[in-house]
Amino acid sequence: MKTFFKKLTKMPLFLPVFSMLLVMAVNVISDMAKGANAFDFFTISITQTTAGNSILFGRIIDILNRGSETAILAIGMTLVVSSSAGTDISVGSVMSLAGGMCCMLLAGFGNTNVSEYAVPLWVGILAGILVACLCGAFNGFLVSYLKIQPMVATLILFSAGRAIGLLLCNSSIVYIREPSFQFFGSYCGIFPTPILIAAVCVLVISLVLKYTALGTYVQAVGINESAARIAGYQSKRIILTTFIICGLCAGIAGIVATSRIYSADTNNIGLNLELDAILAVALGGNSLGGGKFRLSGSIIGAYTIQAITTTLYALGVSSAQAPVFKAVIVILIVAIQAPVVRAYLTKRAAAKKNTMQKEAARA
Repeated sequence: MKTFFKKLTKMPLFLPVFSMLLVMAVNVISDMAKGANAFDFFTISITQTTAGNSILFGRIIDILNRGSETAILAIGMTLVVSSSAGTDISVGSVMSLAGGMCCMLLAGFGNTNVSEYAVPLWVGILAGILVACLCGAFNGFLVSYLKIQPMVATLILFSAGRAIGLLLCNSSIVYIREPSFQFFGSYCGIFPTPILIAAVCVLVISLVLKYTALGTYVQAVGINESAARIAGYQSKRIILTTFIICGLCAGIAGIVATSRIYSADTNNIGLNLELDAILAVALGGNSLGGGKFRLSGSIIGAYTIQAITTTLYALGVSSAQAPVFKAVIVILIVAIQAPVVRAYLTKRAAAKKNTMQKEAARA
């Protein structure tokens, strides 16, 4: 039994899966304490909206829906962390900028409440995503070619990105009341569209990592950039590529978030989501020091973060207090991953094993 548990704890996805199961257990206990069905958390049903449409309904569906933006951001953040051993703290602001650019083009500069497109829908979406990719390229250039620390480099757009979005929107909320634009944040049949978009993003990047050498390149550069360069890897280009992908993910997440509220609220879109994306990577069992990564762990971590947030709200914790609990989780995760702590635990385990062997030999 001990051997099985030891093997289980050493599995790559043990931490994210355990965290998700722990959150589910808290919900089950909470439901039972309230006198409700113990498995209400897992209940999924089809309900009718006021417009007469049938949609999936349930707490799990809500978590998957609301956590889609974080999951999309976690894809790019995972690659950035792996290749540069740093984080991109500008993704929330880049989301806001991408959404603002998209809505301003669709509305026509100067308008703040429209029901007709000034340009085709695809032009607005493409422009928003392109701006996000340029932001990623800017961050990547500073990190890879100018050798600026990732957090310091991305601090520029963390501060300026949202401000640029406010300038584009004239410090106003731009409303787009076209149903075709709202589609990206609402429903596709009975399924929430953000879930489908997140699933497509995960599928595409998973196929890219599986059938190309990008994953190997990213991990090699993250483990030892100098050795990778000597081995013939274009380290600078690889790091630059990961930041561009991160910008792309931020752009897509920005379009989803903007479509969800059918407006460009550049003050609030993506606010603090960079912290959730970083936490998702850490909670997914990936080292924040770069190197090997598991995308699946980051995705599980992203939805676990949303599950924690939803659970806190259900338990009566206010939105102002929720970050405190997230901070505690970050501290625990960082402590578990700290080399000193790991070395201490390994040493304790080895000492215990030696003691057991000596006792067995004496017997």
